[in-house]
Amino acid sequence: MNRRNFLTLTGTFTGGTLLLPDFLHAFGSQSSLVIGEQCLVFIQLNGGNDGLNTFIPYQDPLYYDYRSKIALSKNDVISSNKGMAFHPALKDFATMQQKDDLTIIQNVGYPEPNRSHFRSQEIWQTASNSNQYLSNGWLGRYLDLQCKEHQPTAGVNFDNIDNLALKSNELNSITLKDPNKFKIKPDNNQAVKLSDNPQLDFVRKIADSVSEGSEDIQKAFAKSTSQTSYPKTGLGKNLEWISRLIKGNLNSKVYYTSQGGYDTHDNQVTIQQRNLTELNDAIYSFYTEMKEAQLLQNVTLVVFSEFGRRVKDNGRGTDHGTAAPMFIIGGNNKGTIIGNNPNLSDLDHGDLKHEVDFRSVYATLLQSKMNFDYTTIGITNNVVSGLF
Repeated sequence: MNRRNFLTLTGTFTGGTLLLPDFLHAFGSQSSLVIGEQCLVFIQLNGGNDGLNTFIPYQDPLYYDYRSKIALSKNDVISSNKGMAFHPALKDFATMQQKDDLTIIQNVGYPEPNRSHFRSQEIWQTASNSNQYLSNGWLGRYLDLQCKEHQPTAGVNFDNIDNLALKSNELNSITLKDPNKFKIKPDNNQAVKLSDNPQLDFVRKIADSVSEGSEDIQKAFAKSTSQTSYPKTGLGKNLEWISRLIKGNLNSKVYYTSQGGYDTHDNQVTIQQRNLTELNDAIYSFYTEMKEAQLLQNVTLVVFSEFGRRVKDNGRGTDHGTAAPMFIIGGNNKGTIIGNNPNLSDLDHGDLKHEVDFRSVYATLLQSKMNFDYTTIGITNNVVSGLF
């Protein structure tokens, strides 16, 4: 078994109980969260969410010309702002914006966009150029440099599989499905002979990372409870767990989760209504929990998708497109709209032209919220002004 495969094996824990020998529990645990320390929470909308039917240019006649089958009626959209309005399922997004806690960044994408789900997600997760292939994720590279010592839960990903964004040289992040099942039990009957073998030392270090991560997660989970009612959905449960780990002082800089189902080639109106309702309800519960705990200023929630959809509908839905809005919640953002409304009269072969590079958003998050020099992980884009 090579080093990379072992990292993958031990870095992901989705349930059950792991048995380890006693010697793997000999190392210390990480420190508690420092008051005022910032963290980032990412929600990735898998499949390519249709941004034009999420934050809608409802006053532009071209919107209805291009989307005669799936356009949202002017009577249905909510919270009008500068010619834009929210999908009716996002009523609490509108509330958060009215409270100056939600910023919308318009027309986010990247040059030479790729319309493959897998490749575009890879570009977003590694912060690469469209023709560049990187082995580690942008958050993984950040954690490698930010963590002065080994921190097994500096990044926590709630999913069934590892996320490329957190892939790194060091094991400073962990993937789990259910923190209630993420428990380590020592095997007292297993005799282990210590050795000076460097490979065995590496095995001990990685295995202890899992053990230490389990212990810290359980401690944080035990110290917190949910004061807010969360929807009984996958995303709702994941955000409830993230909120409890934050409130329980797990010293994590990054939390990551995702919601699927946004590849709406067909039956888009019904499917997007359902997905955005789930997104709205889960996020607003998390937002309410953080606000009531007076932690919202320390927590920045980022909602994005790997691309938007084509401007013109296909009769029942939309096909793969390019630019789309990003949503930033909390973290003392300025609660505004950044960028121009989507320009439906100036398209690139039927697609929106991006105006903000997603890596500029990453640069802004790292610089403003994490006090980190983003150029050290290969991001050269300028920051987005007016976000924080």
